[in-house]
Amino acid sequence: MGNLAGRYAVVTGGAKGIGRKVAERFLRDGCAGIAILDYDRETAEKTSAELGSLVIPVHCDVSSKEMVEKAFQTVYEKFPRVDILVNNAGLTRDAMLHKMSLEQWLTVINADLTGIFLCMQQVVKAMREQCYGKIVNVSSTSAYGNPGQANYSAAKAGILGLTATTAKELGRRNITVNAVAPGFIDTDIIKTVPPETLEQWKQNIPMQRLGRPEEIADVIAFLSSDQSSYVTGCCIPCCGGGIIEF
Repeated sequence: MGNLAGRYAVVTGGAKGIGRKVAERFLRDGCAGIAILDYDRETAEKTSAELGSLVIPVHCDVSSKEMVEKAFQTVYEKFPRVDILVNNAGLTRDAMLHKMSLEQWLTVINADLTGIFLCMQQVVKAMREQCYGKIVNVSSTSAYGNPGQANYSAAKAGILGLTATTAKELGRRNITVNAVAPGFIDTDIIKTVPPETLEQWKQNIPMQRLGRPEEIADVIAFLSSDQSSYVTGCCIPCCGGGIIEF
């Protein structure tokens, strides 16, 4: 039996990239059911079909309170409970600060930070009642500053504060809340980066390569299992050895 045998999980942004790899890893670890929440309905349905009947697709824009409430209503109709919540959904709208519009700022803050708050609220009451829960929030090394990403960096830094605070609030109920901070990961967004820029990034990473989505999923799987039962309020950098500084 796997480390997650009999557990039920929700993975936001689960249709592709890191989220899909998390779903795949959870299946290998024995999850009894996984709901992948994603804004891209078509890709979520395709991923669900490819991964099998234990995975259900749920259309959701995590920045919308109404859609989040409806999505989790669907989840609780399908599953007897939610043991694990992985908040992976997010987006970017990059621009230098003096050129960034209020719309770009709010779009990222609402999706990448407020979305996590909304999803956590949907599971915390039930997790408190069952005295069990695993919440993993996907932050980023951009939380420590990245030019052109004031909105994204602010949201990802906010995730660290949200994680630390809720870990303190929920610890007595046997609910752990942790974060991971990926660095440069080989996902679809990297395909838009010019080759010369990509090579420069690699040179600045001690391991001299991009991370793989499944490597992030492995860390998330650990934090979602009882192997991490005394780990809470932490952020694990997954960045190939890069130095993180404030």
